[in-house]
Amino acid sequence: MGRGRQKAKQMKVARKLKYFSPDTDLDALQRELAPEDMYEEQGSDGADTDVDEPDEEDDLYAKYADFATVADEPDDIDPAQLDESFWTGKPSDK
Repeated sequence: MGRGRQKAKQMKVARKLKYFSPDTDLDALQRELAPEDMYEEQGSDGADTDVDEPDEEDDLYAKYADFATVADEPDDIDPAQLDESFWTGKPSDK
Protein backbone atom coordinates (compact mmCIF):
# COMPACT_ATOMS: atom_id res chain seq x y z
CA MET A 1 0.00 0.00 0.00
CA GLY A 2 1.43 3.38 -0.96
CA ARG A 3 2.21 6.16 1.46
CA GLY A 4 -0.59 8.39 0.16
CA ARG A 5 -3.19 5.72 0.66
CA GLN A 6 -1.89 4.89 4.13
CA LYS A 7 -1.91 8.55 5.13
CA ALA A 8 -5.47 8.96 3.85
CA LYS A 9 -6.61 6.02 5.97
CA GLN A 10 -4.87 7.44 9.03
CA MET A 11 -6.50 10.82 8.45
CA LYS A 12 -9.89 9.14 8.13
CA VAL A 13 -9.42 7.33 11.45
CA ALA A 14 -8.13 10.49 13.13
CA ARG A 15 -11.13 12.44 11.89
CA LYS A 16 -13.52 9.79 13.20
CA LEU A 17 -11.85 9.85 16.61
CA LYS A 18 -11.84 13.64 16.74
CA TYR A 19 -15.52 14.08 16.00
CA PHE A 20 -16.83 10.89 17.64
CA SER A 21 -18.73 11.64 20.82
CA PRO A 22 -19.97 8.50 22.55
CA ASP A 23 -22.73 8.63 25.13
CA THR A 24 -20.85 9.31 28.33
CA ASP A 25 -22.18 8.06 31.65
CA LEU A 26 -21.27 11.11 33.71
CA ASP A 27 -22.49 9.54 36.96
CA ALA A 28 -20.14 6.59 36.50
CA LEU A 29 -17.30 8.97 35.68
CA GLN A 30 -18.00 11.00 38.80
CA ARG A 31 -18.00 7.84 40.95
CA GLU A 32 -14.71 6.77 39.42
CA LEU A 33 -12.98 10.11 39.92
CA ALA A 34 -14.45 11.08 43.29
CA PRO A 35 -12.74 10.17 46.56
CA GLU A 36 -13.84 6.81 47.93
CA ASP A 37 -14.96 8.14 51.31
CA MET A 38 -17.51 10.44 49.64
CA TYR A 39 -19.58 7.49 48.45
CA GLU A 40 -19.03 5.31 51.52
CA GLU A 41 -20.99 7.84 53.57
CA GLN A 42 -23.94 7.68 51.18
CA GLY A 43 -24.24 3.91 51.49
CA SER A 44 -23.13 0.89 49.60
CA ASP A 45 -24.83 -0.56 46.57
CA GLY A 46 -24.16 -4.07 47.86
CA ALA A 47 -20.86 -4.49 46.05
CA ASP A 48 -17.82 -5.65 47.97
CA THR A 49 -15.60 -2.57 48.25
CA ASP A 50 -12.76 -4.30 50.09
CA VAL A 51 -9.71 -4.80 47.93
CA ASP A 52 -7.89 -8.04 48.57
CA GLU A 53 -4.13 -7.98 48.62
CA PRO A 54 -2.66 -10.17 45.89
CA ASP A 55 -1.49 -13.58 47.02
CA GLU A 56 2.21 -14.23 46.94
CA GLU A 57 1.55 -16.89 44.30
CA ASP A 58 0.03 -14.27 42.04
CA ASP A 59 2.86 -11.78 42.51
CA LEU A 60 4.93 -11.89 39.32
CA TYR A 61 7.94 -10.41 41.05
CA ALA A 62 7.93 -13.19 43.62
CA LYS A 63 7.71 -15.82 40.88
CA TYR A 64 10.78 -14.61 39.07
CA ALA A 65 12.82 -13.18 41.95
CA ASP A 66 14.77 -16.43 42.22
CA PHE A 67 16.00 -15.97 38.67
CA ALA A 68 17.36 -12.47 39.25
CA THR A 69 21.09 -12.11 38.82
CA VAL A 70 23.21 -10.69 41.58
CA ALA A 71 25.64 -7.93 40.64
CA ASP A 72 28.58 -9.84 42.18
CA GLU A 73 28.14 -12.80 39.83
CA PRO A 74 30.41 -12.84 36.77
CA ASP A 75 28.77 -12.44 33.38
CA ASP A 76 28.14 -15.68 31.53
CA ILE A 77 28.52 -13.98 28.15
CA ASP A 78 31.62 -14.79 26.17
CA PRO A 79 33.06 -11.55 24.71
CA ALA A 80 33.46 -13.36 21.38
CA GLN A 81 29.67 -13.73 21.23
CA LEU A 82 29.26 -9.97 21.29
CA ASP A 83 30.93 -9.75 17.88
CA GLU A 84 28.47 -9.74 14.99
CA SER A 85 30.63 -12.17 13.04
CA PHE A 86 30.00 -14.82 15.70
CA TRP A 87 26.29 -14.81 14.89
CA THR A 88 26.40 -14.22 11.14
CA GLY A 89 29.26 -16.56 10.32
CA LYS A 90 30.96 -13.84 8.27
CA PRO A 91 34.45 -12.69 9.24
CA SER A 92 34.53 -9.23 10.75
CA ASP A 93 36.34 -6.37 9.02
CA LYS A 94 38.15 -5.33 12.20
